[in-house]
Amino acid sequence: MKLPAWPGLSRASKAEATSSRVPLRARRVAPPRHSGRFAIAVGLFFGVYAVIGGRLLMWGAIPGEGASYGRLGPVVASRPDLVDRNGEVLATDIKTASLFAEPRRIVDPDEATEALLSVLPDLDARSLHARLSGEAGFVWLKRQLTPRQQSQIFALGLPGIGFRTEKRRFYPGGPTASHVVGLVNVDNQGIAGMEKYVDDQGFGDIQRMNLANGDNLAPVRLSLDLRVQHIMRDELAASMKRYDAIAAGGVVLDVDTGEVLAMASMPDYDPNDPKDALKTENMNRMSAGTFEMGSTFKTFTTAMALDSGLVKITDSFDASRPIRIGGFTISDFHGKHRVLTVPEIFEYSSNIGTAKQADLVGIEGHKAFLTKMGLLTRLKTELPETAMPTQPKVWKKLNSITISFGHGVSTTPLQTAVAAAALVNGGRLIPPTFLPRTKAEADAVAEMVVRKRTSDEIRYLFDLNGRSGSGKSAQVAGYRVGGKTGTAEKVVNGRYAANKRFNAYLAAFPIDKPRFVVLVVLDEPKPEAGKAGATAGMNAAPTVGAIIRRSAALLKVKPDFSEANRPLLVSN
Repeated sequence: MKLPAWPGLSRASKAEATSSRVPLRARRVAPPRHSGRFAIAVGLFFGVYAVIGGRLLMWGAIPGEGASYGRLGPVVASRPDLVDRNGEVLATDIKTASLFAEPRRIVDPDEATEALLSVLPDLDARSLHARLSGEAGFVWLKRQLTPRQQSQIFALGLPGIGFRTEKRRFYPGGPTASHVVGLVNVDNQGIAGMEKYVDDQGFGDIQRMNLANGDNLAPVRLSLDLRVQHIMRDELAASMKRYDAIAAGGVVLDVDTGEVLAMASMPDYDPNDPKDALKTENMNRMSAGTFEMGSTFKTFTTAMALDSGLVKITDSFDASRPIRIGGFTISDFHGKHRVLTVPEIFEYSSNIGTAKQADLVGIEGHKAFLTKMGLLTRLKTELPETAMPTQPKVWKKLNSITISFGHGVSTTPLQTAVAAAALVNGGRLIPPTFLPRTKAEADAVAEMVVRKRTSDEIRYLFDLNGRSGSGKSAQVAGYRVGGKTGTAEKVVNGRYAANKRFNAYLAAFPIDKPRFVVLVVLDEPKPEAGKAGATAGMNAAPTVGAIIRRSAALLKVKPDFSEANRPLLVSN
């Protein structure tokens, strides 16, 4: 058998191969020297693709997240919807895109900065360029983009620029109930109003542990009636314009449950664009502002005198001459200069007659009564924004006299309405609530502060003033509105300014069996066109009437046009 010539094989080798008895096909062939490197390369190839596949599976399991999830941290948690008492949405979550950058992947920071500013001109150019030029793995550029902004930036095709789906709070009613509903920060955490209350009740902890999502959060129902809330804000806005006031506020309160059906303060802000929320003029005046409430306080002085037993509604006081005390003179705005009965003192809003009633009760009794009515302590309710009333450090006789007709003590309008509700609902002081509350639940937390007879007498006085006194302009046919006006001079540079007023009308309806208290305040109203005066009876009272006229039917109060149901005072 002749073998083929093998390159590099010697004759001796050939002879050895020829003489061998082992067939050539049975010989062991040594493996190539590079086979180990090949195996490593194959292993690395499959390893890389296994990692890529694993990462794709991980990202696919995270809804709405981008490729930088590991660096971005936890998802912004969902919040429960806030709804009114009828289920109308006041606040809800919507999805929005936020813009981020990975500076290490930015090819040209100058070009990227210029391109992004063409879509987002409100960004600071120097700061944006610095962030895009850095070495960080991740930086936020702008949170909560509009869909149009996201589309425009996506069209730029910039490497290293991406979006992350987040939650954003949306308020369908805009500013309608802004001071009650409140608002959230950019991380969807409540920072004011009932939004903050929800977080303070434990939701904030759940949110921080990433246990909150949109699938397991029941809506939080508030006591507000969005329809009445809209009417309240609409009428306050109209009154501010009509009387050229710098601010206004109002509340509708259920006297039997303490539920706040509507509360507004103006100027206000839109929580969807909260940049104006912290402006001083946009504060919540109803619960976070304190004011001298003027002659509306005569309601409490009269109730105090009647409930003490020292004064009867048939009594009379001499209001013919001013009171001089401590260098001050106390007189009546529209004095009758004669002896006045208790109902006349209330109807004519006599400072002299009211002061004499307070003097009979005494300083300590006066202070104790206002404290019992909740007018000198911080209001307890769910709304975080509540102010502490102010009072003299030491009460003297002069203090008691001026406080009797609404000067010298500052309290919030909301707690003024709450105290008034106790005087017309039979004598029960019920803490206000912005959450639904049943009559039984209210009875469990109510406190008797005056006798029922005192409550009946205050209703009579409210009705009298509503029919023939300063509250006539608040009357609404069929609903029998009663109340008390208050026109207080404001303190400017430590002195009372005669041309700057804080006006209020404190009302209840229907007065024969009150179901609601309505309070409206106007800050520095001016005389209406064609009229000379700007007292509360000329602006705050008609505003209350307009609110009741539009909302009474929505509150399920049936009109009654008969005269037979007028409340009657039982004579002593």
